[in-house]
Amino acid sequence: MADNNNSSSGLGWFLAGLGLGAIVGVLYAPKSGRETREDLVNSALDAKERAAALAQQGLDKANTYVDQGKQVAGDYVDRGKEYYEKGRSQWTQYVEKGKSLVQDQQDQLVAAVEAGKDAYASKSEEHAN
Repeated sequence: MADNNNSSSGLGWFLAGLGLGAIVGVLYAPKSGRETREDLVNSALDAKERAAALAQQGLDKANTYVDQGKQVAGDYVDRGKEYYEKGRSQWTQYVEKGKSLVQDQQDQLVAAVEAGKDAYASKSEEHAN
C-alpha cells in the first residue's frame, strides 16, 4: 500500500514538473504573444485532461475496492447466517431429544405408580379375605 502512495505521489510530481517545464518552454520560445497564449491554453487543457483521467482512474480503483469490500462483507453475513441456522437446528434437536427423555421418564413413573397401586390393591384384597 505504501508503494501505491509513493508511485501516485511520484506520478503527480512528474506531471507537475512536466506541466511547469511546458510552461517555461512556451514562455521562453521565440513565438508571438498570440501563439504563446494559445500554447498556454492548450497546455492547460492537456493538464486538465490528464488530471481528469487520473481522477477517473482513482475513482475506478476506489469503486473496485468498495465492491470487493461489499463482497467480503456479504460472504461474512452469509457465513454468519449459516452458523446461526446450524446452531438453531442443533438446539432444536437437543430440545426434542430432551422432551422425548422427559416423556419417557414420565411414562415410566406413571407405570410405576400404577403398578404400586395395583400391588397395594391386591395386598389389601388378600388381607381382607
